[in-house]
Amino acid sequence: MRLCMFHPNDNPLERGWVCRVDGDRVLHLAAQTLQSFFLGGSGAREHAEYPLADVTFLVPVQPPTVRVFSAPDAFRFTNATALVGPNVPIAGTALTACARVAAVIGAEGGIGGFSALLEWQDLTESPSVKQSDFGLVLGPVVVTPDEVDPDSVVIRLDTQSQREEAPPTEFGWADAIALAARRTVLRPGDVIAGPSVATLTDIHEGVRLEIEGIGVLDCPLG
Repeated sequence: MRLCMFHPNDNPLERGWVCRVDGDRVLHLAAQTLQSFFLGGSGAREHAEYPLADVTFLVPVQPPTVRVFSAPDAFRFTNATALVGPNVPIAGTALTACARVAAVIGAEGGIGGFSALLEWQDLTESPSVKQSDFGLVLGPVVVTPDEVDPDSVVIRLDTQSQREEAPPTEFGWADAIALAARRTVLRPGDVIAGPSVATLTDIHEGVRLEIEGIGVLDCPLG
């Protein structure tokens, strides 16, 4: 399944509704959040149907925590309140864009699905701990593990003048999840971001991140 939070273009909502994307339409599901959808066994009934062109995607989850991994045995926490969805401008200029695949935790600490994550960094900030504390973009959808293999996707990161394409890279997702869960509890909606697989620097106008099998994430600056 391809899951998201959305609102109809003619009915803007801050938090939005849960939906399942089916081709060129979205199906409104009877769940308040993706977290509650996962906890309910992913069996929520369908409500109204909307044409894909008539809706706006929002950030898929409001995560309790965000862990950013550099290797299966190394991660750091970043600012969960800095997470936004597609097309939300981030303030800044001459920034670095780091493209990552992210896992969203579902029920019982397992992976509910995978999404695209763009981490903005300002390498001029001091102290260095503030260089990546302000801008995370997640979306546009969360794709359940039965429909995407995160180790086989091709990632493209584009601006009007720069482009980087990354071939599939293997990352030990099971080991990373196990480490994240050690001596604590992973909650539905927690985000586990894999290593940066594509990077562009000196960005002024924003970027477009495309992950095959997941979708296109537009990340403007403003």
